[in-house]
Amino acid sequence: MEGNRKLKVLHLISGGDIGGAKVQVLTLVKNLQKQNVEVKVLCFIKGIFYEEAVAMGLDIELIKQPSRLDMSVVDKIKAIVDSEEYDLIHSHGARANLISMLLKRKIKIPVITTIHSDYRLDFEDTFYKRWIFTPLNAIALRFMDYYITVSMELKEKLVERGFPNKKISYIFNGLDFESEMSYTPREEYFKRLNIPYDPCCIYIGILGRLHPVKGHKVFLEGAAEALKEAGHLRFIVGGDGIEIENLQKLCSKLQIEHAVHFVGFVQNPYDFFNAIDINALTSYSEGFPYALLEGAKMKKPTISSDVGDVSKLILSDRTGLLFPLGDHKAFGDHLITLGNSAERREQFGQQLFEYGKKHFSAVEMASQYHTVYMQVKGT
Repeated sequence: MEGNRKLKVLHLISGGDIGGAKVQVLTLVKNLQKQNVEVKVLCFIKGIFYEEAVAMGLDIELIKQPSRLDMSVVDKIKAIVDSEEYDLIHSHGARANLISMLLKRKIKIPVITTIHSDYRLDFEDTFYKRWIFTPLNAIALRFMDYYITVSMELKEKLVERGFPNKKISYIFNGLDFESEMSYTPREEYFKRLNIPYDPCCIYIGILGRLHPVKGHKVFLEGAAEALKEAGHLRFIVGGDGIEIENLQKLCSKLQIEHAVHFVGFVQNPYDFFNAIDINALTSYSEGFPYALLEGAKMKKPTISSDVGDVSKLILSDRTGLLFPLGDHKAFGDHLITLGNSAERREQFGQQLFEYGKKHFSAVEMASQYHTVYMQVKGT
């Protein structure tokens, strides 16, 4: 950079994001400031992401966009880019990607996007969005100058779809393992959710939107298998979504309603992870999920489907247990194994925490993004 001038990056994101993308961007922006990068975030709706960014003291501005197709925001963003002399645009998500595509014709700086998940599956739970915004996002992505995926598998998918390999990097998600966590005590949390608490039970949790791609059917069928031999297991499902009625009906069919609790949207994930003994993930498609990193920070032993690049964090029989996609019986066997062994739960949880802290820190993630920024700006 010229003299001592910091690299200036403008991040664009909808502002209503929840889940992994929200955590990743907030964590990245916070830690980029330690890399001598000046960062500002522009949001288009006043949602959870926006509110948390404000609470964190991040430099964030709201430019209201009444609808996804209102592109009057493009000129407003251009004015900010020009007046504040940004070096790069970094886009996150379908809404921001479409805006970035139109903005790109009006500015002379590179536009980068992070692919947080398979963009072809992002709107599978809403018919009109799937048929309108999935194709629009696919088109917008073709106009970006550079791509960052959160897993090697996602990079390979982009290459298979014709995106230029030389313009794609993968950077695993990272988490601040050093920061303090705020969470509700376990018994108080259970009471708040009207869940009977029994200290003799082992609680298994899964946290994520209730969507077929998350494999909750596998979770419940595996639970039914495990309960045949381990009746002390209890299951907590965190998240909301289109599958709620189907999953509740499946519980009834499997006759496991007594052992399964649906708790809806979870505002603070650490409340949830503190309340469970075993963390589970049963997805059919993932990048590098924060639900596992956040569980790792809480030293929760983990059982996961062998999806995406999860095996980079969950090392089988060392930091957790893996099972083949869709194999509810293998999942059930793992539930029995960990559910019946306090020693293995403690061992896996501690080793997962140590491994995650060493290899998937927020500082390392930000450092890798900084390297990509400098590479792209220099091209």
